[in-house]
Parts: sequence; structure tokens; C-alpha cells
Amino acid sequence: MISKNDSIQKIQKQIEKISSSSIQRRGSAEFDRWYRNTEIAIENIFGKNTRHSKDFTAISYHLGFFTSDTPDSSFDAAHRRGLKEAEQILHSMIDEIQEYWSDSEQELSASFDAISSIEKICNRFHLVARQLRKRHDDRPTLDVNDEYDVQDLLHALLHLDFDDIRPEEWTPSNAGSSSRVDFLLKSESIVVEVKKTRNKLGARELGNELLIDIGRYQAHPGCKTLICFVYDPDGRIANPRGLEADLNKKVNDLDVKVFIRPTGK
Repeated sequence: MISKNDSIQKIQKQIEKISSSSIQRRGSAEFDRWYRNTEIAIENIFGKNTRHSKDFTAISYHLGFFTSDTPDSSFDAAHRRGLKEAEQILHSMIDEIQEYWSDSEQELSASFDAISSIEKICNRFHLVARQLRKRHDDRPTLDVNDEYDVQDLLHALLHLDFDDIRPEEWTPSNAGSSSRVDFLLKSESIVVEVKKTRNKLGARELGNELLIDIGRYQAHPGCKTLICFVYDPDGRIANPRGLEADLNKKVNDLDVKVFIRPTGK
């Protein structure tokens, strides 16, 4: 794992290179090398397929629209704007490390990798569920018809990357009641909650349920991150990305991440 100081130094090194005339030159081999090295540094620090990596790779260094009459100066300006945006994002990453990483930054970095692994499982869940229906000689299989089926299949898939998976842990009492969580990843301090949309469980009802869950998990001593996997094979959620954006947040000391899949794209 990369330490806090080493992480800051690696990002700062890439920031300092931006001012180099060779990197400022559009289409240069030095720029391509800087871009690749920066991308690798971000992945090594925060993990693959994280928000940090996606923010960096989403930067454009090109014009969105141009004609045969567009002067070279416009292309050069677009390249410089991209570098300026990259510099700002890299500075933001340093700010995040300084603000939120402590002596346990190795644990935090490992957490990023764990979240990325769970997100990948959620992204591929629908493909796996469909593939299971196609068995040789019509042998029995697992049809994902309800929330329990989702839990069973997700539990099996989590074993690809995690060793200590504890199903149905009790959450602490909340207003005189208690409830079960679906899975507790003890070593990673992550709780995975599973939902499946159905009749009378649309966006509004789902949002209300998740808000109640978030309130409960804040008191769970073993939960630093709550991941809510919502399986929506019939596309009952009209605006899944909007609902995710509303619920993905940090509530006190609890990080909340909601994945509604499949994406519908």
C-alpha cells in the first residue's frame, strides 16, 4: 500500500510536470507519457475503477466541435484547458488525502479497492443471473425471482474477492426495534444491503426504505461504509442515476453508496 505522504508526493510530481513545455504541446509523446503515468499513479493510490480514476479519464483535451477552418490555436487552447482541469482535479485529490487520510490510510486505500470490487459484481450481476438460466439439458438452476434469490447469488459472487462474509448480522436497536443486515464484510467494515424492485416497491418506496436503513447503520459499530445494491431487472426505477445521486453521500461517519443495476444502457 502507498502511504499518505508517498501518495501526495506522487500526485504533486505529476502536477509539477504539467507546466513543462513538452507536455503543454498538443500531440507530444511527452504528454502521452505523462497522461499514462498519471493514470497509473491514481489507480495505485485509490484503486481501479474508482471515482478518482473516472474523473481523470473523463477530462477532454480536444475540441468538441470543429471545422476545416478551425485554426490550430483553438486546438492548442483546448489542450491547455484539459491540462488546467487535470491540475485542478489532482489538487483536489491531494486535498482529499490531507483531509481524510490518517495513520490508517492503508485501510482506507484497501476500502477503495473493496468498494470497486463490489461495484463490479453489481455491474455484472444481471449478466450472471441471465446466464444461469441457460443450463445444459435444462438442468435445475437459480431463477432470481425475489430478494432472497438476489441475496443468495450475491453471497456466492462476493466469495470471489472476500473471505469473511457474515450474513444476517443484527443492527443495533433503533427507536426500540432492530433489523437484520444482509451481509457484513467484517475486515473491510462494509455492510451490503440488498433490495429487489417489485410491485409497490418503486423509486419513492425504495428511497424511503434506504433512508431508514441509513439511519440504522449509523449506529452499527462494524459499519463504516453502507453499500445498497438494488436489483431492478424490469426497469421499475425511472431515473436510477438520479436516485443514486440523491442517496450517495456521507452521513456523519457513514459512507453511503447505492448501485441500481442493470443500468438500462
